Amino acid sequence: MLYFSRAKTFGILLVCALGVLLSLPNLWARPGWLPGFVPWNQVHLGLDLKGGSYLLLQIDTKAIEKQDLNSLVGQARQTLIKAGLGYKDLHADLAKRQVLLTPLDGQTAQALKTLKDLITYLPNSPTPSLAVIRQPDGSIALSIPAQAQTARDTQAVQQAITIIQRRIDGSGVLNPIIQRQGSNQIVVQLPGISDPGRVKKLIGTTAHMTFQMVDSHAVPGQPAPLGDEWLPMSNNPQQKLAVQTEVAVDGASLTNAQASTDPQTGQWVVNFTLNAVGAREFADTTAANVGKLFAIVLDGKIIEAPVIREPITGGSGQISGNFTAQSATDLALLLRAGALPAPLNIEEEQSVGPQLGADAIRAGAISLAVGFVLVLFFMALFYGLFGWFANIALVANLIIMLAILSVMGATLTLPGMAGILLTLGMAVDANILINERVREEVKNGRKPLAALEAGYKRAYGTIIDSNVTTLLAHITLFIFGSPPVRGFAVTICAGIITTMFTATVVVRLITSRWYAARRPAALPV
Repeated sequence: MLYFSRAKTFGILLVCALGVLLSLPNLWARPGWLPGFVPWNQVHLGLDLKGGSYLLLQIDTKAIEKQDLNSLVGQARQTLIKAGLGYKDLHADLAKRQVLLTPLDGQTAQALKTLKDLITYLPNSPTPSLAVIRQPDGSIALSIPAQAQTARDTQAVQQAITIIQRRIDGSGVLNPIIQRQGSNQIVVQLPGISDPGRVKKLIGTTAHMTFQMVDSHAVPGQPAPLGDEWLPMSNNPQQKLAVQTEVAVDGASLTNAQASTDPQTGQWVVNFTLNAVGAREFADTTAANVGKLFAIVLDGKIIEAPVIREPITGGSGQISGNFTAQSATDLALLLRAGALPAPLNIEEEQSVGPQLGADAIRAGAISLAVGFVLVLFFMALFYGLFGWFANIALVANLIIMLAILSVMGATLTLPGMAGILLTLGMAVDANILINERVREEVKNGRKPLAALEAGYKRAYGTIIDSNVTTLLAHITLFIFGSPPVRGFAVTICAGIITTMFTATVVVRLITSRWYAARRPAALPV
């Protein structure tokens, strides 16, 4: 048990040296001469230590249902037209969460058969995504089953998380924490942000942009003609234009958007580029409507409605609208990141000031230092030289644990600091077991080498069992816990792994080297 080959000794020392090297980024900034492929990761401070904002967002699932039903109306219309069938009425009933269709007389059976072609199935599931049912009065009802709607809501939440991540990354906020909570909620933590209002606006803006034709025949003050809707101008909500509800080009076709200044006017504008499909739709629409107004609509408001002078065939365009540098940059960021699948509502908002975070860091650092000193004192007092061996391993334990957290790019929170403090106590448990076993063997009359061998061998099984069970418990905490609990679980898990290494390997190596050099007649326990 106390024999170490040169290769094994070198491997242990190499692990300790790597721990020191990987911990250095937490003390110094990355040197300019260091190659880019060399990792230089730091442990990031969480919201409660650095200050910042906490947001609990809830996705509007009712809006998703409305979008899906309206989309279903369009699919049903196109399907019937392609099949040469007509209808008396086709509308979405939001209260009943279904689309109702009244076919022409004598076409009910054929329309029912045609609409059933819209039915698809969820991935890896026999559940249909659509139910098509004939009503007693001869109409046809199209509804989305509850399981399919739940899957759609889940997909929308995941999509919203991805888009929020893109927007926050583009805004320059470092190390945000974005996680799903429950079925339709998203937790966003933004440590150290300087402009929470701007970030909240970026997150909460749906940013769904469309290009729609303006109906110049609509009379202001009168109801919108069939197939049109009145939309306000973004710079003057009192002024409204009637635009066709049918979208000519969807903003989902955007591939890039950049803020710049117009060389002729000096005003800020947003230049955008469309993909191949969007460029073709844009060219066809502008070619067929020269001389007409073409509205650029963002989240139900018209940014501008320029006149189409000539067909635009290059797949790119420009948006102007009395932008400032900041608003043009934000709009370009929103368009690049993509539109949210549905509006987000801020359910809860908390702000932590940087001074409060500094106080938390100070209190946490004091508690760690006091705990560390007390553990060192206890081990030295009760176990003498072997206690100092354990103290050396404890220092190595903290360094290697910090290295693991740095490589992971972990975020340290107050619960995480509590986890580190708890690890200090847990780390010496293994050494206490070993030292007590060695004491017992010495009292039973064993020779020093035999006592050391028996002490390590008999304590080893208990150390492994207790640490593995604790590790499994904290892995469960990480999987099912809330963000603060996860921060605690991460530090504990890292501490358990490093404890098992330092207590059963590093201390044993130090003890074996000491025994080989001194060959004591009695052990100092």
